Amino acid sequence: MVGIDASHHGALMKLVCAKIPYPAAECDGRVIHISQTNSLIWDIFDECPMPNLSDYYSVLQFNDTFALGHYARVMDALDRRSNQTVAFKVLRAEHLAPGDEPRWEYRAFANEAELLTKLSDDPRIVRLYDCGYVSSTSEAPEEGEIHSFGHDIVAFGHELFDFAERGWRPYLALENLPRTENLFYLMRPDRPGMRLRLPTEEGLALALQFGETLRLAHRHGIVYMDHKLEHVYWDGARLRVIDLNSSRQLEDGMRENAQYFRMDIHNLCVGILYPLFTGLSPQKSALRPQPGSMTDVENRYRDITTLDFGVEPTLSESLQAVLQRGAEMHIESADEFIVSLQQVGAGLGWDFPGVYTRPVNREARAQMKAGLSALRRGHDALKEARDHFREAAIQEGIDDDLEAELRRLVKAVNDMLQGRVIP
Repeated sequence: MVGIDASHHGALMKLVCAKIPYPAAECDGRVIHISQTNSLIWDIFDECPMPNLSDYYSVLQFNDTFALGHYARVMDALDRRSNQTVAFKVLRAEHLAPGDEPRWEYRAFANEAELLTKLSDDPRIVRLYDCGYVSSTSEAPEEGEIHSFGHDIVAFGHELFDFAERGWRPYLALENLPRTENLFYLMRPDRPGMRLRLPTEEGLALALQFGETLRLAHRHGIVYMDHKLEHVYWDGARLRVIDLNSSRQLEDGMRENAQYFRMDIHNLCVGILYPLFTGLSPQKSALRPQPGSMTDVENRYRDITTLDFGVEPTLSESLQAVLQRGAEMHIESADEFIVSLQQVGAGLGWDFPGVYTRPVNREARAQMKAGLSALRRGHDALKEARDHFREAAIQEGIDDDLEAELRRLVKAVNDMLQGRVIP
């Protein structure tokens, strides 16, 4: 390796402008090491034209308006290189501090990219496609310069302080999950007094899948922590999880790690499972977004150790007991959590290795699953019918009587959907 000085300027200029990967590149048989603290690299960046954001991404509308977050804004975007729609997540401009030490919100992007990569084998975790920095400070950047690191999260993290000093913002391009599968979007009340909950069959399936995700994460020494419905996507069968910006990589062998694992399970039981089985927030109020910093995340549910299931008296008592143990931080590990859920499931018609249900319960569960599937198809059919009525009602020039009938049908279908069984 050789350091960089002015004698390397010409060769390095070619490397930078050609987008040769950092932190090391070979030129004329020599390996040139690009130090993250070397100012010459930034002098060359100033001379070298950087790609425009619009060359890489066509940034479309915001997709986070139903639940705004603390760290970032998220937009639908088209990656022009792959012709793939992505979720373009960019730091909120108010968290910029050019010339000062980057705030945690800034550094959280490198943290999230690293954790997403470590957990990329988990099919429930959202996919990371690209990471980098943009020069624009607009809330919804459409133009300005961009530096894309692709999947090179090491270089992305190494260059963080330099880009922060220049006032550029970090971004992540992520798998774009449909808003219509976001649990907060689906369960938020449309009118006062309205409360929706997930069927126990689906809620138990979701809890078991989340338990598997925590088991894999904890084996890597990672705790998710930021448990809330806004981060959960569910299509009736498959769980997807987003937003690891407040998640934490624990140090190996630390005595406090067991406490963090218990807290992670506590937050899951309090922040996600209690709301999806009751339709209420852990504070026993209507569901609402919960943006917050890392400190807020760690303290959000700290004082909640008792769960009130009075609004759902028919919920399985054994399931209530598991969630209550989690809220009390009496579940030591993800393995213990999963075993406890399996024991609950055996009484609800589920079979697991070494844990079996009664034949009559197995048959009843099969019928229930068929019914829930039919309900989901029925809800989709109602929405499709409503959209047809709505589209017809806005046609120019139709008679008043026809328009009135179409609008009546739209309202009638909406009223039916308000009382839907599945969020």
